[in-house]
Order: sequence, then structure tokens, then C-alpha cells
Amino acid sequence: MKYAFLYPGQGSQSLNMGLDFIANFKVAKELSQRASEVLKCDFEDLLKDESRLNLTQFTQPAIFTVSAMAQAIFESESEIRPTLAFGHSLGEVSSYCLNGGASFEDGVNLTHKRGEFMAKACEDKECGMLVVLGLKESLLKTMCEEERKKGAKVYAANFNLEGQTVLAGIKKDLESFMPVLKEAGAKRTLLLNMSVASHCDLLQSACAPFETLLESKLQDSKIEVISNATLELYKSKDKALVNLTSQLIMPVRYHECVEVAKLKGITCFIEFGNGTVLAGLNAKLGAQTLSINNTESLKGTLGKL
Repeated sequence: MKYAFLYPGQGSQSLNMGLDFIANFKVAKELSQRASEVLKCDFEDLLKDESRLNLTQFTQPAIFTVSAMAQAIFESESEIRPTLAFGHSLGEVSSYCLNGGASFEDGVNLTHKRGEFMAKACEDKECGMLVVLGLKESLLKTMCEEERKKGAKVYAANFNLEGQTVLAGIKKDLESFMPVLKEAGAKRTLLLNMSVASHCDLLQSACAPFETLLESKLQDSKIEVISNATLELYKSKDKALVNLTSQLIMPVRYHECVEVAKLKGITCFIEFGNGTVLAGLNAKLGAQTLSINNTESLKGTLGKL
């Protein structure tokens, strides 16, 4: 059997995530302490502070660290290793760094700074993200292009499933777009509680500083990672610089990443990190997925493998 390791992105965080791991596993406690040193704050306190945890510059390293804990614990209990890895948005950074592409400390730093750069790119704009259900991707792309011709800043950002797409842009433009989407046949539109517009041109100013930081931190990974934006499989530092930078302004093609993994012979996906967001998407894509997000789910996963 071939395995793919999976990593969630921003939006998967929740209050007190990871504390179960820290309480029960020495390796998780050690990773928490190391994250504290990089972030210059008490990591356990951060996990208990919802307002700080939801600031993107802390959300991202927190999600990364909890994923690192889950993977480290699993690998200490199982001999299973992945054929390839991928994730959703931030999860692509996690998938590269946590499989040999960077040290743990550098991964925490990269995800922290990624959040800072993204927040800064959007700080003088009222940005947001909008979930759209029930419209075809091709139609949504065309509709977004038409809106931009009129001066609106709306972009297709995440293609999670056929019929489940997330748009990014200026909040007022997204709000104005909602009735247009409904009229076109959207079953539902939902404005997310986010102040960053991910995976679109509004993050252009974040690219150069992030690429410079990546250059100083990355090395070749041990296994291939699937690019969210291009579906390319890569493991070299040079490719990672291009893919992890351009990913900031390009859409996440998540369901296509799953199909690429299947074509590579992957028959079991293991999700590391808080929640079961990717397992939920994968269930609709016919991809068997096990999630490890606490001690109970770890035991359940080990029992099934």
C-alpha cells in the first residue's frame, strides 16, 4: 500500500488544539517548547488564547506545529512512511518542511513570517473570502473575470471540490457579487471570518519577502510534494522556491491534487493536524483518509493500519 501524508491549512485551527498531544507525549512537549523559542511567546498559552490564535501570523505556525506533533508521534509509533505529501495552502508549506525540506525551527519561522507578510499585504484593504457552493469552476472563473473588468477585485482562490469553491478579494466587492452568484445558480454563498485574501493578486507584495526568506531556510525535501497551484511533483529547493512563492497568488487546486496522488498509486491518505477538514473533502473524492489530531484518533488510526 502507498501512503500520502496530508496537512491542513488556515481555517482548521481551534481553541486548545494540540494540548492533548502536549499532555501525553514527550516529543510534542519538546516541539511546543521549541516553537515557543522561535515565536518568543509561550506556545501552550497561545493555543489557549483564541484572539491571538486567530491572528494569521500566529495561526499559521500554530497549525504547522500541531501538524509536526501529530506526525512525530505517529512516526514514533509506526514504521509507515509516505510516498508523497501535499496539503491545502499553508499545508503545502508544512508538507515540504516536515518531510526534510527545512528544520522544525525554520518551518515555524517560515509559517510565522508567511502570516505576517500576508497580513501586511492586506492591512490597508478590507479583504475577505467567500465560499460558493453549486457553481461550476469554469463558470466561476468567467464570472470573476467579468467582475474584474468592471473594476471589482474578486478572484477564484480555492477549488476544493467541483461545486465548492472559495473566492478571495475586497470584502465589499465580494458582498456585491453574492446576489449575482445566487442569480447564476449558486446554492449557497457564505462570507468567511477572514481579513486576508489568500491565493490572489492582492498578495503580490508578500511574494518577494517570502521568497527571500525561503531561499535562506529551505533545502531539498526527502519525498515529492504536489504543488497546489500547478499539480507538479517536486522535491528540490529550487522548485520549492518557485512553487511556495507563486502559490500565494495562485488558486489552490485541491481536488486535482488528490487525483494526482491517486494516479501515483496512493491508496491511503493520512492527515496530520487539527480537525478533519481534508478527510471531509477526501471522503467526497473517494479517497480513504485517516486523521490524526489527538491521542484517541492516533490510536484509532494505528488500529486500522
